[in-house]
Amino acid sequence: MFGRTRLRERIIIQVLATVIAIPFAFPLVAIVAKSFEGQGPAANYLAVLTKTPFLRFMLNSLIISGGTVALVFVCTMLAAFAFSKLRFRGRDTLFVVVLGGLVLPAIALIVPIFTIVLRLGLLNTYVAVILPLAAITIPFTVLVTRNFLDGVPDEILEAAKIDGASSFTTLLRVVLPLAKPIIAVVLVWTFLQSWNEFFLPLLLLQSTEMQAITQVPLYFTSEYGSDTPKIFASLVLLSLPVVVAYLSMQRFFERGLTAGAVK
Repeated sequence: MFGRTRLRERIIIQVLATVIAIPFAFPLVAIVAKSFEGQGPAANYLAVLTKTPFLRFMLNSLIISGGTVALVFVCTMLAAFAFSKLRFRGRDTLFVVVLGGLVLPAIALIVPIFTIVLRLGLLNTYVAVILPLAAITIPFTVLVTRNFLDGVPDEILEAAKIDGASSFTTLLRVVLPLAKPIIAVVLVWTFLQSWNEFFLPLLLLQSTEMQAITQVPLYFTSEYGSDTPKIFASLVLLSLPVVVAYLSMQRFFERGLTAGAVK
């Protein structure tokens, strides 16, 4: 009897969740449906793949996203562990300074970013995009990761220290295995931000061969009109890696986002 009640509750919750999710699915269905119009789905998607440097731009975006994810992950885990578990002078003040990056609009940093990149001779290189993207993303990832690590019992870390583990060894062998949910949040969120970035690659990667995949829809726009079905077809292809990344880490992502959002 109890098992039937639990099953009935799960069915009701699933139905309610599906009903709530349906309105949010309409834009996705509309995008896919629009990409099937015009010359048809085969012609539209084939045009995206053959009439643009799609594969080259995808490779560029993968390099940029991979570099950004790696840099953000390393900086985030080191900083969040230090802010959460280590005791040092000025810790709280430094953490507030890092959080200051959350209130700075990215568009306000464009001129300083361009000036610094130009003076360092990094213009038209992947690093020119990776470093600013990482700097913009790190404040948020440090915040949620620190909140998550605050929930890790200090007794576990103390036991590791008693066994002779250094702080770095404790981070690698104890904290990281326990932090898989928030790691998934950091990886997926950073990949999403870097993959979808439009303006920084356009500004800092001036060579056509270096452009990111977000520039593909521009190939179907002109001064006199736009080929809307092909634009939407390119948007569908552009979003597939993000969908795959989320689905592959969905279980960890949802747990980590919930745990890292509140202290």
